[in-house]
Amino acid sequence: MVQSSRQWHEKLHFALLGYRTTVRTSVGATPYSLVNGTEAVIPVEVEIPSLRIVVEAEIDDDEWIKTRLEQLSLIDKKRMTSVCHGQLYQKRMARAYNKKVHPRRFEEGQLVLGHILPHQAEVKGKFSPNWKGPFIVKKVLSNGVLYLADIEGKMTENGHQC
Repeated sequence: MVQSSRQWHEKLHFALLGYRTTVRTSVGATPYSLVNGTEAVIPVEVEIPSLRIVVEAEIDDDEWIKTRLEQLSLIDKKRMTSVCHGQLYQKRMARAYNKKVHPRRFEEGQLVLGHILPHQAEVKGKFSPNWKGPFIVKKVLSNGVLYLADIEGKMTENGHQC
């Protein structure tokens, strides 16, 4: 174990090995296998040979090269499988998120508030307001974009996505 926070760099490679050899839920594979096309051989397997290491060690060079080329050709298949798995994962996440979304219908003439985003100039700290306005909806487009005007009737520069 690391005795103090100043020794984190001594254990970093162990953390990276753990991260790279752990199966990711989003893609259904380890980052190491996606890059190299085969699962990682952990340091313990090198010192105490497993069946996989013994089998690979007893192959002659020509046969090993042929086997390695076959493994490399399977990388594309693994990557495609992980892409499909990732897309399914994204759909599941989107479906879970969209269950909580309540669509709103806006009409011309309604009063609305505008959300102040963190990167906008109006943000002055954690005690600043989150909303600005009120605004009047001047025009509603089919894709959810609103054209807003302030109370005096002056149009804002951009449409707002809702």
